[in-house]
Amino acid sequence: MIRRVLRRLHSDERGATVVEFAIVAPVMGMVLLGAFDVAHTLYMRGVLQGIVQKVARDSTLEDSTEIVNQTTLDNKVKAQVAAVANNATITITRRFYRTFSTAAAARAETFTDSPTGPFRNGTCDNNEPYEDANLNGVWDRDGGNAGQGGAKDAVLYTVEVSYPRFFPIYRFIGGSTTTKVTGSTVLRNQPYGDQSSYGTMRVRNCT
Repeated sequence: MIRRVLRRLHSDERGATVVEFAIVAPVMGMVLLGAFDVAHTLYMRGVLQGIVQKVARDSTLEDSTEIVNQTTLDNKVKAQVAAVANNATITITRRFYRTFSTAAAARAETFTDSPTGPFRNGTCDNNEPYEDANLNGVWDRDGGNAGQGGAKDAVLYTVEVSYPRFFPIYRFIGGSTTTKVTGSTVLRNQPYGDQSSYGTMRVRNCT
C-alpha cells in the first residue's frame, strides 16, 4: 500500500505550477523593481534637464544678474523637482567664464604642483604658486567665478539632485540607496552693456 501511494505521488503533477511560481516570482519582482527604478531616474533626468534649460535661458536676461531674481528662478527649479521627488536635496551652482570655450573646458587655473612628496596630489595647496587668471584671489579647480557674471559672460548653470530611491531593490542586491541626477547647460548673458575687464593675470600662492 505504501508503495502504491509513493508511486501515485511520484507521478502526481498537481500543484507544480504553484511551486514554479514561488521560484520565479522573486526574480520577476526584482526585475520589475529595477525597471521601475531606472525608468524613474530617466524621467527625473528629463524633467531636470528641461527646467534647467528654461531657467538658464531666463537667467541670461538683463535683470537676472540680481540675486533676488536668481533666487526666484532657482525656486522654479526646486518646485519642478519637488513635483517628482519631494524629499530631494537640490544643489544649484552658477559659474561664469569669459568665453564659451573656457566654460566648456572648465580647466583648473595653472599651478605648480610639488615635484615630490605628499603634496604632489593634483590640487593647489601647501603654498604652491598658481596663476589667478580671473583675479578672485583663490585657486579655481574649474577656472570659473561663482555667480551669474556680467554682460557677455558665459555661464555654466548646474543643478544636482539627490534623493532616496523610490524602489528598495538596492537593499536586496547591494549598492547605493540614493539616486543622484545632474543637469547643466552653458549660455551667454545678453550684451546689455560692456563685458567686465578681467585685468592682467597675477601669480598667487595657495593656502
